[in-house]
Amino acid sequence: MNINEYNDPKNSLVLFGLGSKLDFLIKLYNSKKLPKVLMISGKKGVGKFTLINHFLSYIYDKGNYDLKNRSINNQTQFYKQYLNNIFSNIIYLSGDNFKNVKIEDIRDLKSTILKTTISKKERFIILDDIELFNTNSLNALLKIIEEPLSNNYFVLINNRTKPLIETIYSRSLEIKVLLTNETRIKVIESLIKRNNLEVFIDFNSSNLTPGNFLSFNKVFEENKINVDEDFLKNLEILLNLYKKTKNINLINVILFLTDCHFYNLQEKKNDNIERVIENKSFVINNINKFIVYNLNQNSLINAINNKLSNG
Repeated sequence: MNINEYNDPKNSLVLFGLGSKLDFLIKLYNSKKLPKVLMISGKKGVGKFTLINHFLSYIYDKGNYDLKNRSINNQTQFYKQYLNNIFSNIIYLSGDNFKNVKIEDIRDLKSTILKTTISKKERFIILDDIELFNTNSLNALLKIIEEPLSNNYFVLINNRTKPLIETIYSRSLEIKVLLTNETRIKVIESLIKRNNLEVFIDFNSSNLTPGNFLSFNKVFEENKINVDEDFLKNLEILLNLYKKTKNINLINVILFLTDCHFYNLQEKKNDNIERVIENKSFVINNINKFIVYNLNQNSLINAINNKLSNG
């Protein structure tokens, strides 16, 4: 399973920690009170998309969905079609890429939803990473969701990585997905046990969401990353991997590795706090410049090495 497949919430067959949210959505649906535009907000990796996947499995594959154990049957025709994005009643668009969703994509969406579904059943349009959609696309989207057809439901997934225009909030019912630290740890421990994972990240002292723990831990495992070993060596490994794949998730892993490195320095008191803060800011700023301006990787490593050696 490659990193993109591993990170795909569609592969999360058991819902942990969000059972009450699922019950609430099911109650709204069964009582015919589900809003036409629903926004699910919370940190990346907290389980928002997984929650929606289980809700959709309940709707379209109710006879095979284990509501008691919050478990999806991955052998059904629905699941296989949904996994391969060929289930006609579910449309998916994401803003999480280097080239944000274009206004033409929204226009194509409008054309699609004007057509009646074959099964006559509800159609769900999932707009993931809604905060990353460009302004023109959001304005075009507003015109669609202001007058949705009777069988169309929009689900906006907001990771709060950047501000979202207020008019989107005003058109939707927002459900906030939050995990207490105790629940976060329990969910991660459940995922570790269920997937028989070897742990490479101290999730107790970090604030990683369950989803980010899974994906980051996988990267650490596959690339033999140990936060207690040479920081620059680990950084170079991850930068090389990013250069090959252009997977934006790897930048988040790099920033997490940076946090861990300087946190350990501070805890071990290997350096004074002012120097730690200064060096950490230098590293993060230069990594951001590397991404934004596509800077030379060797120059980045050399600059960080010089700063940490002499700074």
